[in-house]
Amino acid sequence: MSNLILLFVCLFIGIFLKKAKAIPENFHTSLNAFVIYISLSALSFYYISKVHISSKVLFPMAVSWIGILLAILFFVILGKIFSWKHSIIGALIMCAGFGNTSFVGIPVIQALYGEEGIKTVMLVDQPNLVALFTVGILVTNYYSGKKDSILNNIKKIFKTPPFIAFLAALVVNFFSIEIPKDIDDVFFKLASTTVPLALISVGSQMQWKKLEPKENFYLFWGLLFKLIIHPFIILIIYKFLFQQSGEMIEISILEAAMAPMITAAIIAASHNLEPKLCNLIVAIGIPVSFISLAAWYFILQIL
Repeated sequence: MSNLILLFVCLFIGIFLKKAKAIPENFHTSLNAFVIYISLSALSFYYISKVHISSKVLFPMAVSWIGILLAILFFVILGKIFSWKHSIIGALIMCAGFGNTSFVGIPVIQALYGEEGIKTVMLVDQPNLVALFTVGILVTNYYSGKKDSILNNIKKIFKTPPFIAFLAALVVNFFSIEIPKDIDDVFFKLASTTVPLALISVGSQMQWKKLEPKENFYLFWGLLFKLIIHPFIILIIYKFLFQQSGEMIEISILEAAMAPMITAAIIAASHNLEPKLCNLIVAIGIPVSFISLAAWYFILQIL
């Protein structure tokens, strides 16, 4: 219960600070940098070094790849049916194809499943990053007509602290290297800053604007895919096709249902793929996702 209370308290702190103008305009940028470079790196190392490696970890690791490939297929078909511009299709693929598996995913899963659930979150989150800087860059290149080097973006992945921590944790796990307790405690305390800071950042970025009819239409399809279709397909594949069950599978489905990814929207907007639409999908998708996630959690408890 305390985790759920923390989730909403930190979210509203971010909203309040923004409304009260008690923070600089780009306050969330500094906060995000600390979360990504320090908090998430510590979180990744702390939990992945302790996860039990088995064939079952492939299920959470595949969530993001299934999501982006489905998004490409779904929005290309819709784009042809409705005669959408290239920029609309590209924006929807990017914003609905990648989930907010860390900034929203970590606090939500921690609230519902406790500390143990974070291990599965990290198994979803790191492949999500790799998919974003490979398939995601290919998508933005194609739909914007720009030419970013895929090789350079792959190099960026290997320079990203959370991914470096992820690889280091895999080595520690595979070779059963014992980490001194004091050092382990330091990683845990740094990792503990992820949830409150990420939620305050998300809260400080929330904003609601009146939408035009066309924007409502695009928004509807983007959020329908991200919050309903993607998790539904993961549910069908994992629970009914592969007959998998347990906490790891439940968390994988919930991670598929997370809000649109902020970083993916930023990349799409920076490539001039409908910047206003990208911002709207994130701004509206995050608060709406808390309602849809509650529904998915209820459904998973029944199945």
